[in-house]
Amino acid sequence: MPDRDAMVGAMFALGAFGIWGFLPVYFKVLHQVSALEILAHRIVWSVVLVGLGLIVTRRWPEVLIILANKRMVLRLLITALLLSCNWLLFIWAVNNAHMLQGSLGYYINPLVNVVLGVVLLGERLTPAQWTAVALTVAGVGNLALGLGEIPWIALTLALLFGFYGYVRKTAPVGAAAGLFVETLVLFVPALLYLIYLFANGTGKLGAVSLNFDLLLIASGVLTSVPLIFFTAAARRLRYATVGFFQYLAPTIQFLLAVLAYGEDFTDSHKITFGLIWTALAIYSIDTMRRRRANA
Repeated sequence: MPDRDAMVGAMFALGAFGIWGFLPVYFKVLHQVSALEILAHRIVWSVVLVGLGLIVTRRWPEVLIILANKRMVLRLLITALLLSCNWLLFIWAVNNAHMLQGSLGYYINPLVNVVLGVVLLGERLTPAQWTAVALTVAGVGNLALGLGEIPWIALTLALLFGFYGYVRKTAPVGAAAGLFVETLVLFVPALLYLIYLFANGTGKLGAVSLNFDLLLIASGVLTSVPLIFFTAAARRLRYATVGFFQYLAPTIQFLLAVLAYGEDFTDSHKITFGLIWTALAIYSIDTMRRRRANA
């Protein structure tokens, strides 16, 4: 049974990170839609889809418990804003030929989490972790020198998701119920924005074709399904194993950017990604060794 659980967990992990990895293809198809409008659709249709899922699975009481706790709702409002800003910037980056920076941001996110642990939680780093952080700083610095500007997209994405994870950790709620409340608190402004676009004739829903409308509605599916898969994987796999799977998404995005969409992969990019990949290898090996020692 454990082996079967591990296999099922691995399939869920592949599904979650695979969807997240190929998500830029979806955004590219919707390139004529603004990043803000796509974000609004993700919020609105996620509320609808996840809400129906909670009703079908009879987990609605979880939402009521969250909504009755004002402090919890405030925390989820903060995570909703952080997550929405992360989504908005990533969508914009994909449709403005900055997918490489997007993938770089998600590569360095685990190491940003390590730094946040030191700054915010007073955690201590091992020598290997310090080495990984130093290599990451060197990689970012190298890209800044090569491009003539700081890779702000990658850094902002990593910081937004890092702070999201930190605040979400203080709000111990289920993935589906938490996502529902996170999107629910932004549902009204997102819906009003879509109504405003429709009234002015600038919205894309109902203006192109039925297939295009279905693609917009599918944003709710592509938002909620991988999160559900991720939760299912986390319940069946060791945390360290899930950690290795998380590199699948930025790797797919990296390959798409270079091979499918022809983004410039300069010598500076090669050096920076090489440093980041080395840092991640050191960090992952160190994490695995420490977990084995603790076990």
